[in-house]
Amino acid sequence: MKGLLNIGEAAARSGVSAKMLRHYESLGLLGEVPRTEAGYRQYSEREVHILRFIRRGRDLGFSMAEIAELLRLWQDRRRASSQVKKIAQAHIADLDRRLAEMQAMRQTLLQLTQCCHGDERPDCPILDGLAGT
Repeated sequence: MKGLLNIGEAAARSGVSAKMLRHYESLGLLGEVPRTEAGYRQYSEREVHILRFIRRGRDLGFSMAEIAELLRLWQDRRRASSQVKKIAQAHIADLDRRLAEMQAMRQTLLQLTQCCHGDERPDCPILDGLAGT
């Protein structure tokens, strides 16, 4: 069949590894992928396009559940953009929460490292801080 790609070609065109491509297929994100009589997967440009969508979603930190929902909405031409925006806004809120947590961790570690002499003495405020003492 013309225009169909094997898994390596589809992976290269989409920027997704063959292992992840199989994983996304197992999650049902690609729909039914046709196979040869020998059982080899055959991908069309449609699947490559979906894989690029998934990769971009992962690059932005969306969870697989969020990507599945976004993919469903992307394929539904009757969707309301408000549904998509709601998912994106919830993701932004989660990113903000995680950033705040990371900034707090950084601040704590910065304080602990400033208290540590970093010399030959055995006492270490960093280890004391980790031990909760």
